[in-house]
Amino acid sequence: MNPYIVAFGMGWYEICLSLSLVIAVFVADKLTIKCGFSVKLQRLFLVGAVLSVAIGFVGASLFQAFYDFMATGVFKIDETTGITFYGGFIVGAAVFLCVWFFGGKAFKISAETKEKIGSMADIAACVVPLAHAIGRIGCFMVGCCHGKQTNAWYGVNMLTENGWQTVVPLQLYEAIFLFLLSGVCFWLLFARKTEQRIPLLPIYGVSYGVWRFIIEYARGDERGQTIVSFLSPSQLIAVLLIVASIVYFCVWYQKKKKK
Repeated sequence: MNPYIVAFGMGWYEICLSLSLVIAVFVADKLTIKCGFSVKLQRLFLVGAVLSVAIGFVGASLFQAFYDFMATGVFKIDETTGITFYGGFIVGAAVFLCVWFFGGKAFKISAETKEKIGSMADIAACVVPLAHAIGRIGCFMVGCCHGKQTNAWYGVNMLTENGWQTVVPLQLYEAIFLFLLSGVCFWLLFARKTEQRIPLLPIYGVSYGVWRFIIEYARGDERGQTIVSFLSPSQLIAVLLIVASIVYFCVWYQKKKKK
């Protein structure tokens, strides 16, 4: 990966990643107002979001290191690849939920936090793919395409470690897919009537999980070993994401039937 340093030791990837987080938190905060959150709950969200992002960065490296340890028996914290986005997402989500519940009790608004947890999940389904897409643009801009060399029409000339080569820019295509997925989730968030509300998190999880599982077959780079021999690390995460989304929907549906 070519660094393409722009300013202050930061390359395009770091700049896009930072922008993605700022934009995601800003948009999510505006959506809390749209969804009728109280002022206390909006402040609680901001605290939780900032902490989850900060700790999520550390969690991503640790998640990858433990995953590699299970697959290879070697524990090493190094420049990480593969499943770090969801490593950070999982850790960040855990931190956010802790802040959400314990902070809600501390501010004596626990009833409202429980009532709004579905809205928070919907907001996450909108802003997570948006942030992820901007990060993918950063990957594309530094030549990290994760694609096979090709002469096909969907290939582009990229400056790689081996010089200029025509490659399949999967990061760009994934960014386009994520922008579209985010747009669909935003449209569903604002277009649905109250009685027709279906949770958006399963829509995001299943859609991206299927996409990620399929696109792995087009990747040409070596992604390392996995704890499941017939799946790549990203495919394994994709399967877990699909399963978790289906479970979330089933729990939501059972609760809806009881009402």
